[in-house]
Amino acid sequence: MLSVSSLNHSFGVQKLFDDVSFNINLKERIGLVGRNGSGKTTLFNILCGLYAPESGTVSIPKNYTIGYVQQHLNFTKPTVLEEACTGLPPRHEDDVWKVEKALSGLGFSEEDFYKDPALFSGGFQVRLNLVKVLVSEPQLLLLDEPTNYLDIISIRWLERFLKSWPNELVLITHDRTFMDTVTTHTMIIHRNRVRKIEGPTDKLYEQMATEEETYEKTRIKDNKRRKEMEEFITRFRAKARLASMAQSRVKALARKSEMNKLERIESLEFSFNEADFPAKSVMDASNITFGYPLTGTLIEDFSITVQKSDRICIMGKNGRGKTTLLKLLSGELKPLHGKISHHPRVQMGVFGQTNIDRLSPNHTIEEELMSASNETNLKVIMSVCGAMMFSGDLAKKSIGVLSGGEKSRVLLGKLLLTRSNLLFLDEPTNHLDMESCDSLIEAINSFSGAVLVVTHNELFLNTLANRLIVFDDDRVSVFEGTYAEFLEKVGWQNEANVTKTNKKTTNNITPSLSVVENNKQKSGIEKERKIELRNIENMIKKIESRIDLLKNEIAENNQKIADASKLQNGKHVTELSKENHEFQAKMDKQYELLEIEMQKHSDIEGKST
Repeated sequence: MLSVSSLNHSFGVQKLFDDVSFNINLKERIGLVGRNGSGKTTLFNILCGLYAPESGTVSIPKNYTIGYVQQHLNFTKPTVLEEACTGLPPRHEDDVWKVEKALSGLGFSEEDFYKDPALFSGGFQVRLNLVKVLVSEPQLLLLDEPTNYLDIISIRWLERFLKSWPNELVLITHDRTFMDTVTTHTMIIHRNRVRKIEGPTDKLYEQMATEEETYEKTRIKDNKRRKEMEEFITRFRAKARLASMAQSRVKALARKSEMNKLERIESLEFSFNEADFPAKSVMDASNITFGYPLTGTLIEDFSITVQKSDRICIMGKNGRGKTTLLKLLSGELKPLHGKISHHPRVQMGVFGQTNIDRLSPNHTIEEELMSASNETNLKVIMSVCGAMMFSGDLAKKSIGVLSGGEKSRVLLGKLLLTRSNLLFLDEPTNHLDMESCDSLIEAINSFSGAVLVVTHNELFLNTLANRLIVFDDDRVSVFEGTYAEFLEKVGWQNEANVTKTNKKTTNNITPSLSVVENNKQKSGIEKERKIELRNIENMIKKIESRIDLLKNEIAENNQKIADASKLQNGKHVTELSKENHEFQAKMDKQYELLEIEMQKHSDIEGKST
């Protein structure tokens, strides 16, 4: 058990932790939540020993190992496979199958195993560091936004992997569905303190909201009572007959500490600047083809008509053309073949992660937002600054000194100022906390125009999408339906085979790897093993489909619970919560079955090595 006691720490003038204490108990998988800037990453750094707290203690058992994905990239081996194998514990250096399984799950192809790590993008290099930590099997695994560099297929693999993680885990992620699926407990950093409960995020947030509402009601009553006592003392202190009573109330007032009003916590507030649109169809793409000289054709003979009410999510593996398609449809790129036409009354709003490079570093935040619309007055600008958490003097900060997350918020602010009836959003959640993601979903749902969003966030996919553009199996297609329907009817083509790896012997690998390959050649009955693996993989796919359907039911109920809570319909909230507990019990049973099948799969592959 890892124990934190009386922790105090500040970042500059900002107090992060005030007398914080908590334990991480055996086999707990904890989701760590809190507003951006609340200290989640700082807490990770303290637990790892990278930061020393101002005061307090972190008690770590002897020989207790902590795994944390390093952001710096320092590779010493000539191939991806060899580099990943450096993460294996000393007595398990021959468990190469575990490394291959993790590499495949996180998006590396069999061909990639034998390439130099330096040839890969920064995102894939971070994935390689993640693999090294996963296969090291630490007692405590710390993951800080692991999904930011992953695509939807890799996220779904990591979700299954972490669900069966045998030791302790603390996870930071803005993806509520991912967190609730993986974790057993939720812990929040809130008002400089830490609170941990058993259960999902919504249970914790509901408890915190109820407690703060109760506190505020109590504070108001207490203040009213205090004023009454003060008035009594003022009126009757000088009167002999009531002087003793007044004096006793003076003492009582002195003993009673005043309850301070809770400080308002800033949160992102989204409301898109809508432009009227008279027609049903906003744009049409017909037989478009596009590719780059070095990558070849990414999109071939693709067609789609976008309607006014569409919520289209674009999903698939990284590097296959999702962002490129968004740029084509928004007019930033021109197709090599085919035609894209927009309705004459279309007004587009575009958010792209790479667009932070287009912000002027010498502008203040206020000036940069003003550049989004010359007709917008200063009052509106400052209102949007406040909505993006840049109120007051913060709006005077220069773009050049902002973090990546702050620049992303500036881009969102510019989008809010842009009159639009067609939105293009490329991974808008990467720098948002969980509460801000919820706010963005509400704003998109309220938007009367069409929305196309590139996302790997399953909460977005389950909540928003009525149509999908899917990059899978080396092609791009339109699926007419929701994400749950896609998983049930189609599914990901390569997901069932994600754990299969190529065991070819090569001169570039270490002698220990060659021994493993030779053992495989001697194992025999390869055909029967493949048939057994295929049957298990089919069963895994069926179980995962059932889990996804249950997750969708829970997500829909959570939305209904939120609506019922706003209407103060307690009875309906109770009924829906009971339903969710039943769904959760069914889902836990499916996960048990999934773990059994995954273990069978691992055992068979392990024997093959």
